[in-house]
Order: sequence, then C-alpha cells, then structure tokens
Amino acid sequence: MAVMVHAGCFLERQYCAFTGTVRGQNSRDFVGRLVLRGFARAIEPGPVRRGRLYHVHHRPLYEAIGQADNRNRRLLTVGRMVERVMILDAVLGDRHCWWLSAEPDKRRLFALMRDNYLRPEDYPHIAFGIGRQRVIRCFPDKLPIGVEKGRSDHLVFPYLVNRSIPIDFRQFLIRHAGLLRFVRTWTLRLLVPRRFRKAVSLYKAAVREELWTPMDPSVTKALEAYFPECQSTGAHVGDPADPYIRREFRRQGNARVQALYRAWRRQGDRVLWDANSSALADDRARGCSTVEVELLNRQYLQLSGTMDRDAWAKRGAKRKPRQVGPPVSEPSPSGLSPLVGHEPEAHANA
Repeated sequence: MAVMVHAGCFLERQYCAFTGTVRGQNSRDFVGRLVLRGFARAIEPGPVRRGRLYHVHHRPLYEAIGQADNRNRRLLTVGRMVERVMILDAVLGDRHCWWLSAEPDKRRLFALMRDNYLRPEDYPHIAFGIGRQRVIRCFPDKLPIGVEKGRSDHLVFPYLVNRSIPIDFRQFLIRHAGLLRFVRTWTLRLLVPRRFRKAVSLYKAAVREELWTPMDPSVTKALEAYFPECQSTGAHVGDPADPYIRREFRRQGNARVQALYRAWRRQGDRVLWDANSSALADDRARGCSTVEVELLNRQYLQLSGTMDRDAWAKRGAKRKPRQVGPPVSEPSPSGLSPLVGHEPEAHANA
C-alpha cells in the first residue's frame, strides 16, 4: 500500500528493508510473481540486475485502497519514476510521522486543523482554463506531507532536490507560503541526492528569501505596475528601465523577482501581496519553523542521472513532441518471468 500511495514504483531492496526480508531468492520470487500475475511491470533502464524498477499498475489493487484514479498507475519517464523511488526511501526511512500523499487526505488534514473553511485557492494549486471552465488542481507537486506522531500540530514538508539551481523550488515555496501560515509548527525537509550536495546552500538561501524576508510594500507596489508592462510588451523582466526598480532588483536579488514574476503570471497580484507578509518571519523568530537536510546516500546505481532536471532542460529542444514511457522488460519465451524460479509451485500458480 505504501508503494501505491506514495510512489507507484519501488526497488527490490526497498521491499526487503520494509519487510525485514533478506535479499535473495525469497525477494526475487516475490517481485517475480508480481510481474508474472500482471500486478506490476519490470523496467530495466540499464544493464540487467542493475537498478531495475517495478511499477505497480494493476487497477484492482488501487481500487482496493479507494484510489482507482491515482496518477501513480501511469507509466512515466524513467527520471520521474526514479524521483518517486527517492521519495519512497524518505517516507519509509522516517517511522516517526504519518505520511499523507492523496489530495483528499491532505485537504481533510487542514480542514481538521482549522476551524474555518479553506477554499481550493488557499491550498498550493495550479489552475487551468478561465471562467466556468476553470479547473483547480490542489497540491500539484505530488509530494507527501508528514504528521509527527507525538505532535499532531507539527508537519513535515519534504522536497526532492532535482536541479542544481532552485528555480522550481522557489515556485514550490511561493505556492506553499499561504498554507504555511496556517500551520503552527513545520519543518521543510530537503531530500538531497549525492549529485546535488553542492546546491544545498542555494536552496537554503531561497528559503530565507522567499519565506523569511518580507518584501517592502513600496517594492511590491512598483511591481504591480511593472509586471503587467513586461507581459504586454514582451520585455525581459530582469532589465527594468526604471532606476528605482533596477536598484531594488539588486537589493532583493534577481532570482527572487523573476520567481515572483513567474508566479504572478499564474496567480496574479495575490502573490505580491503575500510577499509583504511577515508572519513566516515571525514564526521563525519564535522557533516554529525549521529547515533540515536529508542526504540520500542509498545506492541508485546508474538511475540517479536520469532525474537531473537541468539535463532535461538542456535537451528540451531535441525532445520528441510526445514523451514515451520507459521500456518494459519482455516476457521470457516460456511465459514465466526470468525472476521466478522453476519450482513446481511457481508453475502451478501460473
């Protein structure tokens, strides 16, 4: 169930660690039966026996837990599946929290924490369409939220570092800033793979700028007029003609202003109004908010290179118009998975 709710895919070693099974014939038989019976598919992005993924896609299994439409059933690119495996490692490695991944569970949690009703716009969200065709998708980042078992008012928000520059991370912070003001105490946990260790300082700086440093109201007032001008003329937001705005760009940091502009194009002036709030800075002064780093030191073999978002961006112009899923391992000629032993009971189950 943990695999289906949080990731949709897993590695053999994760199954062994969670169940206490010694990795060997028993674990190979288990995953082999999953593949043979159509509950999961084996994905081999590299050489055989190196970093093989198992994607649980069987619809009746998701229906049994009440999540028949869970997006984890979809076959995605290898890079995104590796990201989910890393998140699953973080969830399974922390037994001090209850972890919520489904959108209804998260909204129910915050509805219980607050006496007043929260609208969909109050949650982290992205919107599609306009007017009556407008659709709001809450918690679009598909990241779990942890509720500490001993302190139900303390929440843990993990984020997987997948770029050397925190461009997407700033959008994550802006989307969650309003929700974090509703939470009494919270921890932002950065999940850092080995290849991104040097980027930790940049991510911590982004937290300080986006959450703990309120922007001067006079600056946001100027940006309310400057952003629509950039959008209408197509000018680059980082090259203002106004000397006052140019000076504030240097003071605030060009990365922060560009992140605000990117969020403003989706959510409007509300993003600028929230940037003035000092509530999160006050929470930090009272010790109600912290940032911690969890290094993902487990072995992912050759898989870790496939989840580098910077590499995705560099080859974006060379991509095909339509993404295809990772290759699915071919069944053996005998009809049995190559992972399943040829004992009589295995043939009987088939």
